[in-house]
Amino acid sequence: MSARPETGGDSEPAGASGTADGGGPGAEGLGRPLPEQVRARVIEYGSDVLGGMRTNELPPLLRRVARFEPRRRARLAGPQIAAQLETDEGFRGRVGERVERVWPELAEGLRSGVVPPAADPVAVAACAYLLRPRGWPEIIEGVREELERRTSAKEADEAVEELDSVRRRLEESRHAHRADLERLRARVRDQRAEITELRRKVHDERQRAKEARERARRALDETAARESESVSQVGALEAENRRLRSRVEAAEAQVENARRAARTGRNADEARLRVLLDVLVEASHGLRRELALPTSLEAPADHVAEAGQRRVSLGGLPDDDPGLLERLLTVPRVHLLVDGYNVTKTGYGTLPLADQRTRLLNSLEGLASRTKAEITCVFDGADVDTPPALAAPRRVRLLFSAPGETADELIVRLVGAEPPGRPIAVVTSDREIVTAVRRAGARAVSSPIFLRRLE
Repeated sequence: MSARPETGGDSEPAGASGTADGGGPGAEGLGRPLPEQVRARVIEYGSDVLGGMRTNELPPLLRRVARFEPRRRARLAGPQIAAQLETDEGFRGRVGERVERVWPELAEGLRSGVVPPAADPVAVAACAYLLRPRGWPEIIEGVREELERRTSAKEADEAVEELDSVRRRLEESRHAHRADLERLRARVRDQRAEITELRRKVHDERQRAKEARERARRALDETAARESESVSQVGALEAENRRLRSRVEAAEAQVENARRAARTGRNADEARLRVLLDVLVEASHGLRRELALPTSLEAPADHVAEAGQRRVSLGGLPDDDPGLLERLLTVPRVHLLVDGYNVTKTGYGTLPLADQRTRLLNSLEGLASRTKAEITCVFDGADVDTPPALAAPRRVRLLFSAPGETADELIVRLVGAEPPGRPIAVVTSDREIVTAVRRAGARAVSSPIFLRRLE
């Protein structure tokens, strides 16, 4: 934008107050603030002009925002721009020059007192405020009235539209109300019919209840008659029972006398039989020693293994007494049940399962040779497709759990297969197995104590 031209003679710079005296004491002015739309348009024009002014030409208060984008200047410094336009005639003149270059016909019409009828009222008022021709306050007031008239007309149109909308909603509500009323009337008719039907059913139920009470009364009378008859029959049966009891007591006395007589004759036979049994036992012991036969060919645990039980998972309760295992191994005919994987995973769980089984069986073989105890080692068969065959000279019984049976169940079954009174020790650290075998009368030895004994 070029600099404002110098004044000369009676010429006024574009954008001056619009009066001959250049805004002197007799200058025109507004009686109230600009309409908000006109004020925003004036600020927009001033913001656009700020971007093209040199730094030394900028008003001091607006230098800070002159570098901003025009819309941002208008948003952040709108009040300062409006105040500068109101008080700084030079700045207002520059903005007026810009407006006059953009709308020369509008500016000329305003100076000649003719406002173009098709012009935007807001633009007319903004140009009148910046150029300030004669009568510019009246122009702005006229624009204010036009804007207010438009606003009022718009509000009236909106009110009419709102009224029409309310009327439509009211009519719809009336239709909906009529539909709901008809529906409720139909429901009332249905409910009345249902009430009539229910009353009929209640009457029928009352009749049936009356008949049921009559049948109950007759049944009570029949029951009382039967009770009296039963009392008489019970009396007769009790008398017969007493008679039969006396006959039984007499028969028992006769049987007891016969037993005494038979016992006297049987004592001699029992003495001869006892001597014969002693001879047979001594002969069998001698024959066993002569033939070097084992003390027993089969054990109850062998029968459990032959029944197809090939899979087991053992466990035991930890015991703080290190000497418990030694005492158990010295008991004659003790049966030691070993939870295989519980022991191996406690002592050498990093090895493969096959190596764990081999190492434990070798250790148990030596323990069986030293103690002569019956040892059964049980492994869980879930990890092997086909349990390995037993070695011929092995002194340790090896069992694997079968499909559908856990190792815990097999151990408990092995303990239950032994006769009452036989000493049984279960090596495991599984608390559930310990609880079960203790309930069956077996002793539990923890896996760490057993491993120390093997070492």
